Amino acid sequence: MTDIIIGIDLGTTNSEVAVIRDGRPQLLEVDGSHILPSVVGLADDGTLLVGQAARNQYVLYPERSIRSVKRRMGEDVTLPMGDTSYSPQEISALILKRLKRAAEEQLGESVGKAVITVPAYFSDAQRQATRDAGELAGLEVVRIINEPTAAALAYEVDATEPRTILVYDLGGGTFDCSVVRAGGDVTEVLASHGNNHLGGDDFDAKLIEHVVNYLKTEHDCDPSAERRAMARITRACETAKIALSDAPYARIEEEYLLPDRDPPINLSLEISRIDYEAMIEGYIDETLEAVHTALKGAELTVADIDEVVLVGGATRTPLIQERLEETLGMQPRAEIDPDLCVAAGAAIQAAVMAGETTHSVLVDITPYTFGTSAVGEMGGMFYPHCFIPLIRKNSPIPITKSKGFTTMVDGQDAVDIHIYQGEDPDALNNTEIGEFKVEGLSDVPAGNVIVMRFELDLDGILKVTATEKRTGLEKHIAIDNAMTRFESQGLDAAKQRLAALIDDEPAEGASAADAETEEHRQQVKAKALLEKAERLLASASAEDKEDLIDLIEAVRDTLAADDQDGLERSVAALSDLIYYLES
Repeated sequence: MTDIIIGIDLGTTNSEVAVIRDGRPQLLEVDGSHILPSVVGLADDGTLLVGQAARNQYVLYPERSIRSVKRRMGEDVTLPMGDTSYSPQEISALILKRLKRAAEEQLGESVGKAVITVPAYFSDAQRQATRDAGELAGLEVVRIINEPTAAALAYEVDATEPRTILVYDLGGGTFDCSVVRAGGDVTEVLASHGNNHLGGDDFDAKLIEHVVNYLKTEHDCDPSAERRAMARITRACETAKIALSDAPYARIEEEYLLPDRDPPINLSLEISRIDYEAMIEGYIDETLEAVHTALKGAELTVADIDEVVLVGGATRTPLIQERLEETLGMQPRAEIDPDLCVAAGAAIQAAVMAGETTHSVLVDITPYTFGTSAVGEMGGMFYPHCFIPLIRKNSPIPITKSKGFTTMVDGQDAVDIHIYQGEDPDALNNTEIGEFKVEGLSDVPAGNVIVMRFELDLDGILKVTATEKRTGLEKHIAIDNAMTRFESQGLDAAKQRLAALIDDEPAEGASAADAETEEHRQQVKAKALLEKAERLLASASAEDKEDLIDLIEAVRDTLAADDQDGLERSVAALSDLIYYLES
């Protein structure tokens, strides 16, 4: 029987352990979670704490806790914890030892070998320090592999044809951008660039700076010298950062943050995603520069990249995904949990070394994008039906995403919500799968915030909630079989096309509901066209203006009369005139 070799992602913020079972990577639980916080501490009685318990303690006792030790690997330093100081290797060894024990508990046998991942940007000294940590933990480190290599293995272990992958890895404390050639028998890093002192911890630091400045301004106090208060602020900012990946707003609340002040200082502050993204934009710019440096190092262009893979919890930040898509022209892949895919890849490498057969990670994903419509810019003009995605295709499910929208006019008391499925930037070219109306909004100036929340579960049920932020007024709709609805509609359309081709008979399954859907679509299209035509009136010549007015009235008359045939003709005529005027 071959020895078990586990795969370990020894991370700055979190660490994970995985093993191959039945040919597929399986993440092992540590203290009831797949993620072990990379924090070590000492309890009141001197008992060793590793993981979540140490992370919880860090809030109150930072002086006897150590976090983000990965940033110090390879340095000739000692780190104080309680009354004793330890090397970075010793602290890392305690984390590795906890992962080793968790694996042994679940596998029911001793574990003595491991594949451990490190950033591609790690120096020889940092790699040797990682090996030393493994040895101190009682593990034979049979291989150290680069994190981007592990990520590529997790996604492409089944690939037979070589593919060029850009791995964008932004974790808690390190950033790597690597170009990897994967598929077939060999997976290799062609080029890599990064910064081993840039990551989610720096994002936290920006939020912490914002909170400290707020306290200085609003409460005339500086908590910087209060270690316990700063530890609580750090924890609260990290929680807010995570929340802002899925929601447009997050609150930072810490009661009795400075209890010795008279009166005691309570922290209550709301952060918007827009403000947070402005704080970290400089860091994201730096990572995108690294993307181009890595491509240059590999002697490749953007056009040579087959796919982009996201690794590291910080890549959940929506702005990162948006900027990468703008820069590279393709939607980044993140269907494997970015916190876990490196450990899965390490387990695959471990299995290969043990002579086992492996397959890629199994993940439930949504094959379609879901979103709503709003006024925006399209083709250089304002357009009332721009498609705003909330849940992107290939997202792992279950998933919840939120986004804030604002009212357009003063005193707006209602909004119509339309839910679409598709990829086209014009919502009217996508499939409408639901709609509802929120009424009774506050009588306030334009800019009243409505938060849209999309929740998609494993059964394909999409729950959409619209909430007025200032009052909590909400309304929601649940859409069954959201992921298969498009397929069934496509099937009905195909039946109709085939029937028409064969004998001009109506297709079986064609229903009044289908006709209603098409009728509604035509009406929405007509109204959008009317808005566009009305905007052109101001710039049209006298003769063209007269034609526009005639056709606008014709469309309105057929809408009012519910004359579908007449509506189709008048819409076609108005479309032709608008095309003529615009060209």
